[in-house]
Amino acid sequence: MPLQNFELKNEKIRSAFLEWKRKAPERFERRLNFSWSNWGFGMEPLAESAARLNQYGVTYIELHGNHYGPDLGYKVKETKEILERYRIQVAGVCGMFSAANDLASNSAAARQAAVDYIKRELEFTAAVGGKYLLVVPGAVGRPKAYDDMEFARSVETLRLVADEFTKYGIQAAIEPVRSAEVSFVHTIEEAKAYIEAVDHPGVRHMNADTYHMQAEESHIGEALLAAGEQLLNLHVADSNRRALGEGSMDFDTIIMALYLLGFNREGRFVTPEPLGPGGDPYPAMYGKPDKQLLDRMVQTSVDYFRAREEAVLSQA
Repeated sequence: MPLQNFELKNEKIRSAFLEWKRKAPERFERRLNFSWSNWGFGMEPLAESAARLNQYGVTYIELHGNHYGPDLGYKVKETKEILERYRIQVAGVCGMFSAANDLASNSAAARQAAVDYIKRELEFTAAVGGKYLLVVPGAVGRPKAYDDMEFARSVETLRLVADEFTKYGIQAAIEPVRSAEVSFVHTIEEAKAYIEAVDHPGVRHMNADTYHMQAEESHIGEALLAAGEQLLNLHVADSNRRALGEGSMDFDTIIMALYLLGFNREGRFVTPEPLGPGGDPYPAMYGKPDKQLLDRMVQTSVDYFRAREEAVLSQA
């Protein structure tokens, strides 16, 4: 029986993976850096989240970008003390962009809020040793466009703060998000176009997300390879946006594509973000945490991803 189109693409990636593994086995010795995006833990204290990640062998964290005002959010000294206690390093910070701090907004006040928010998060990210700040070009939870000038306004607004990325040595990771949640920049190619439009050395990279990619890309593995060196971080969740292994996401092909990119190196991260289905996941950040559910979600995801990684790497 002939293979389906996606199976042909899978096989092409698998063949390339096995060829590289035979030619340069040393490139496959180091495992992928596994992080966790903690804003989906809701209103849980950071110390409890860090303890959980440490318990299940997660050594990096993507921190909730919760500095929504000058007096709000994680404090540098306390954050560093907690993470050092649990031997966790900061991979980066997940920037949170709603209608209130929307780079593309038709409200000058909202765009100014986005600029001020980014400045606060960059200062914090640098202070805690993070490598990137995730940036969404338009507000999450607002899939309807204001008008046909959103792209231009977003680019113009991000340029206002772009020098701050180079000042602090932090990479902007532009995230394409599915069209059910945002009004523009839905694919890897559209993220590339946005980055080129900003045209600044501090804004050259991207964050991808497998949940968004399954809706917007024709093939996740191919899209990851197309992202190439610009890909800094990959958010992962299963097909139902739940714990890894609880859906039908093809993690084997994703893992092979990441190794082909040389993603198993310093400064590159695989970061679960299982938020559950829905058009606007942001309310999760204010949710009441269910400790047992979160423990199970982290353990299941870590165990499943590492098992699939070893299975992929054991192929001859």
